[in-house]
Amino acid sequence: MRDQELSLVASVCRYPEWVAPTTYPYPRSYHCQAGKNFENPTQPYRIDEPALSAYTTSMIRILVIEDETEIASFLRRGLSLEGYQVDVAFDGTRGLELAATIDYDLIVLDLMLPGVDGFEVARRLRADSNVPIIMLTARDAVRDRVAGLEAGADDYLVKPFAFEELLARIRAQLRRRQAAQSQDVLRFANLTLDTRSREVRIGERRVELTAKEYDLLELFMRHPNQVLTRDIIYDRVWNYDFGGESNILEVYVRYLRQKLEANGEPRLIHTVRSVGYILREE
Repeated sequence: MRDQELSLVASVCRYPEWVAPTTYPYPRSYHCQAGKNFENPTQPYRIDEPALSAYTTSMIRILVIEDETEIASFLRRGLSLEGYQVDVAFDGTRGLELAATIDYDLIVLDLMLPGVDGFEVARRLRADSNVPIIMLTARDAVRDRVAGLEAGADDYLVKPFAFEELLARIRAQLRRRQAAQSQDVLRFANLTLDTRSREVRIGERRVELTAKEYDLLELFMRHPNQVLTRDIIYDRVWNYDFGGESNILEVYVRYLRQKLEANGEPRLIHTVRSVGYILREE
């Protein structure tokens, strides 16, 4: 454990039953107290450490809406160790603000929140989004579970819970979401990509792409409005890390731009300086 991680270990965990001892080799107190020194209610938590699992996990972004800081810290640390990108909001209003600006793959939502409660947050989210919602609450009455599900939650977990169970439920929801999204035709702005015929069109114009150009564009279109790092692109498209000296990615991005913008169409693939690229509209 790194020195800064050791500094996070505080008193004995108040919620020992929430930690699955077989999942991680660290002390229970570490899991429950991790992140405690970084509390900042005005900002979401962000993952700075490298993803510790496969690429498919590191691309998944989860929002945790939880007002109890120790629980929020525990969830952030546990999910980040699984390789997920995690933001945390400490009240319903902030959670709704984040959900309105960021395309999350899943939301973990506490029921008892200050101001806008979990029921109302779920209803507002469901009004214009199908993002999976797992609701957490200390209420275990059947009527409360029914109310949560009717408000728009996809799953319902009663506190205290084992982290292993939450993780299993998250994975189940993500599998359902992935199955629903595995469509044959991908669309973004006026760009369409048919995965069966490998045909690409921008508007009515057909765009001829090489195999690698197609693979690169498909990766962007499966993750629109999301920054893809150079390392992730190299791993998914070339299955190889070319290192910092290669400019092959820049070359292929230039090829794609030239073909997609040949008739003066607006740019869709944008550079994020020192990070990678993003598919987005101006």
